[in-house]
Amino acid sequence: MSIMTSPSPQPNTPPTHRPNASSFDKSAQPKSLFGVYIKGMAMGAADIVPGVSGGTIALIAGIYQRLINALGSIGPSLWQVFRADGGIKGLLAVWRQVDATFLLVLLLGIVTSFATLAGMIKYLLDNQPLLIWSFFFGLVVATVVILLSEIKRWTAARASLFIAGLLIAVFISQLPISSATPSLPYLFFAGAIAICAMILPGISGSFILLLMGAYDAVLEAVDTFNLTVIFTLMAGMLTGLLLFTRLLKWLLSKYYQATLALLTGFIAGSLVKVWPWKVDALGTLNSETTHNVMPWHYPTGAQWLTTVGLMILGAVLVSLLSWWGHQSKQTRANF
Repeated sequence: MSIMTSPSPQPNTPPTHRPNASSFDKSAQPKSLFGVYIKGMAMGAADIVPGVSGGTIALIAGIYQRLINALGSIGPSLWQVFRADGGIKGLLAVWRQVDATFLLVLLLGIVTSFATLAGMIKYLLDNQPLLIWSFFFGLVVATVVILLSEIKRWTAARASLFIAGLLIAVFISQLPISSATPSLPYLFFAGAIAICAMILPGISGSFILLLMGAYDAVLEAVDTFNLTVIFTLMAGMLTGLLLFTRLLKWLLSKYYQATLALLTGFIAGSLVKVWPWKVDALGTLNSETTHNVMPWHYPTGAQWLTTVGLMILGAVLVSLLSWWGHQSKQTRANF
């Protein structure tokens, strides 16, 4: 199954997505926008879980590079785009330049997930951790397998980048969790750091918030609709996003296969965090200070039928998402 194929004769550098009038019109069709909305919801659901990255979903769904290109287009140069035509035509040119319809619909999907699923996922993490971790473990394993097949030619440099990404993700997953009560400036900073992790597949933005002691405050703010905390966090996320995506856009355009190897390493390393069987020092299951154990050491038993079934479900769903992303990319390439 292929999700990253490119018509370019140079396999290391796929073509950059630059929206034109026809592609803008095509992407604005309701069917296409609904697909982007659903993928945004999947990204949002993944980002809620500490250890799973929305960037992983974007990568496997075939919209990752389009997302990075769109975000990387936001900057001072847009003023020149606007001035070239001015007025309504200039605004439309800016809109197309940043692929704004795609970004807004994707953001709407992400926000929908946060508004509707945050409470449910937090409940499952607290009360049924084995079930939700099993599902996401299968999802991440399938993602790694699919993306490894996309590395067209393995070299020593690409293998080293894969290993480096894996080790970095494992290291981050083992960091101690902060227990400090976050202030608004701290939440701004945490949002800026977390959004960079959300964009990077395999490094969970919500886990970064957890490490920085801001995760519970953010979930509570979403549940209680605390606009002060929400807007502070969003301002930090926007700042970090605009600064970070330019670097990532450049890496993807110049060193695509090498960057893909590094990102796949990040995802593989996150398997340590999403390992389903975890307990704390006292053997309880619903603590934030947990460590991984072998399935047969789990207090309630390995529950093989349930856990393996959920892993297979996660793998099947991500494979279908990969196929859908590949079909969507082929459709856009034809217009």
